[in-house]
Amino acid sequence: MTDLTIIGGGLAGSEAALQVAHSGFKVQLYEMRPSIPTGAHLGSDLAELVCSNSLGSNLSDRASGVLKNELRQLNSMLLECAEATALPAGAALAVDREAFARMVTEKIENHPNIKIIRAEMKEIPQTPVIIASGPLTSESLTRSIAKLSGEEHLFFFDAIAPIVHAESINMEIAFRASRYGKGDSDEGDYINCPFTKDEYYSFVNELQKAERIELRSFEEAIRTGVKAGQFFEGCLPIEVIAERGIDSLAYGPMRPVGLRDPRTGRGSYAVVQLRQDNLAGSLYNLVGFQTNLKFPEQKRILRLIPGLENAEFERFGQMHRNTFIASPKLLRPTLQHTTRDDLFFAGQITGVEGYMGNIATGLLAGINASRLLGHKPPIKLPHETMLGALCHYITHADLKDFQPMKANFGILPPLILEKRIGKRERGQLYANRAAKVLEEYLNETPKEKVSSLVIRDR
Repeated sequence: MTDLTIIGGGLAGSEAALQVAHSGFKVQLYEMRPSIPTGAHLGSDLAELVCSNSLGSNLSDRASGVLKNELRQLNSMLLECAEATALPAGAALAVDREAFARMVTEKIENHPNIKIIRAEMKEIPQTPVIIASGPLTSESLTRSIAKLSGEEHLFFFDAIAPIVHAESINMEIAFRASRYGKGDSDEGDYINCPFTKDEYYSFVNELQKAERIELRSFEEAIRTGVKAGQFFEGCLPIEVIAERGIDSLAYGPMRPVGLRDPRTGRGSYAVVQLRQDNLAGSLYNLVGFQTNLKFPEQKRILRLIPGLENAEFERFGQMHRNTFIASPKLLRPTLQHTTRDDLFFAGQITGVEGYMGNIATGLLAGINASRLLGHKPPIKLPHETMLGALCHYITHADLKDFQPMKANFGILPPLILEKRIGKRERGQLYANRAAKVLEEYLNETPKEKVSSLVIRDR
């Protein structure tokens, strides 16, 4: 007997499955890969990281760090996997993406309460279900969701960064360092490719002239619903950023602040950073270098980066479709659908952005689905917490301006301050308040808020 169906084996679906199964309920987890590819995923493992391998900052005064601390307090199982497969990345949490996905997959495959079904779920079941089908939801399921909601879906394009082989990087030009010296290793956690002013302008000039990839077949269905060139601001391709002005990249993903070339002792006009992508240290991804250039053009343009003149690429950048629902019209802060208590949504399809946001909404959906199955009321996290603020945003935003949102301090209720303070100090105050409010919420009466967020035994 199955108690709950989960559609989608990405970050949100995997976290939700483990939460519900750990509560003692039987779960069927539907994942259509590998029999039906998405156009963006490469393998068959669950919880595959498609874009970057970084899960954001670990620092307590950063929004991503606040969300991670909340997930630790709420016993996120995917965060445990991430920390177990972490790579050196300065103050960020980056993982070996293959090791991470394999660990999550093995946890789910070996859980006695979870059955994985490698097939497409084409319609929304009439039984309790969490839809965590992600940004590349199949056309059949998309139609089923649209039929239920009566609302059109929104679309935007996302892009993924290239990956190069470490041995092909010219370390006579490139150098190791972390911004402002904040790293786990003495020599630095990132490889940095420095530009002179002339090198930078030449690079941008060639980038602006380069040919781009046309929409792929799986994106044709949304051609009438989105204009090419509409991107989520946090994942803009480099060629789109370059269109905004000749120095826009130097103030964006190629900003040189906090870095000095150890050979010269000076800073550079611009810098491309590369971050370790696997435990072996044989692969590095270009940080913030999402692109939709044609593959031969990527090879030509990216080899203009000092230190990458002979780069060998494990993967070129790609653009793909992201799908999300009109959550302000369709969802409650508990992540339940407005017309069905037993229908939950989680992950990017809700309009939450970022790996940790996906994991976090999967966790909350899993907790509340477990509580529903156990005949307990769902929880609604306080707005002062980062996860509570994310859920409040996606369910209360003005629909005409609704865009995907990742963890940030701007969605939290403002602080009441008696004097002006710095950005980092303000971030720490937000973090302290979020931690205090969450602790109080979990410890308030009735006691079930603490001990029975999920049901451990059945």
